[in-house]
Amino acid sequence: MTGSVWSLGDYPAIARDVLAPLGPELVALCAVGPGMRVLDVGAGTGNAAIPAALAGADVVALDPTPELVEVGRDEAAGRGATLEWVLGDAQALPHRDGEFDVVMSCVGAMFAPDHARTAAELTRVCRPGGTIGLIAWESSGRGAELMKVVARHAPPPAAGTGSPVAWGDPAHVDELLGDRVTGTEHRVGLLHSERFADVEEATRFYMASFGPAVALSAQLPPERIADLRDGVEGWARLAMDDGALEMEYLLTITRRA
Repeated sequence: MTGSVWSLGDYPAIARDVLAPLGPELVALCAVGPGMRVLDVGAGTGNAAIPAALAGADVVALDPTPELVEVGRDEAAGRGATLEWVLGDAQALPHRDGEFDVVMSCVGAMFAPDHARTAAELTRVCRPGGTIGLIAWESSGRGAELMKVVARHAPPPAAGTGSPVAWGDPAHVDELLGDRVTGTEHRVGLLHSERFADVEEATRFYMASFGPAVALSAQLPPERIADLRDGVEGWARLAMDDGALEMEYLLTITRRA
C-alpha cells in the first residue's frame, strides 16, 4: 500500500481512538530510555515515536505520508515531545548502517510491499546488539481479518507485493530477519478498545476512516461498495466482544547480531 492511501479517511482518529495503547507498550518492551538513538519506521502520527521521545530518547519518526507527518508534528508539540520527522520509505531508509540503538515499528513497516528489503533495512540501521521491536496484526487474528476483507474487494496487488498480514506470522518474521538477529521473542497481545458502542458504529467509523476502505469506495460501483461495507460489518461483528473491539497482534523483540 502506498503512503497516499493512508492520507485518505482519518487515520489519525484510528491511531488516537483505537491504536493508542500499542505505541507505549512497544516503547516499554524495547526498554527505550534517555540518550538512546531510536528510529520509528512507519511512524504514522507518532503513536510509538512520541512516547519514545518523552522517555528521553533521541527519536527519528519516519513515514511515507506527508499528511500523517504533519499531524504527528502537531501532536508532538502539543505533548511537549521533541523529535525529528522524516518523509521516507521503509524499503530504503535514509540512514547510516548501525545508526540506531533501537529500531521499532508499530503497525507500520508491515505495509511496505517488499518484505525482504524492509527487513534488511530494519536490521541494517540498527547497531550490533541493538534492539528491534515490531508490532503487526497477528496473521490469524481479528486485526488481520480486516486487511483480508479489504483485499478480497481490491484489485490483485502488483507483482512482488507481500501481504501485510504475513508480518503477523512468527515463522515469516524469523525467515525475513534470518541470522542478522539473535534471541528473538514473539508473543501475541490483545488490543482492547471501548471506542464503539456497537457493531454499526464500528462499521461506519472504519468505512469512513480506514484509508484502504476509503480508497476502494472511491473506485468501486455502488453495489460493490455495499458488498465491501457488508464485509467490514461482518468483521466488526467478529471483532466486537462483549461491547469492546478486540484485535490480536504479534509483538516481536529481537537483537541485532
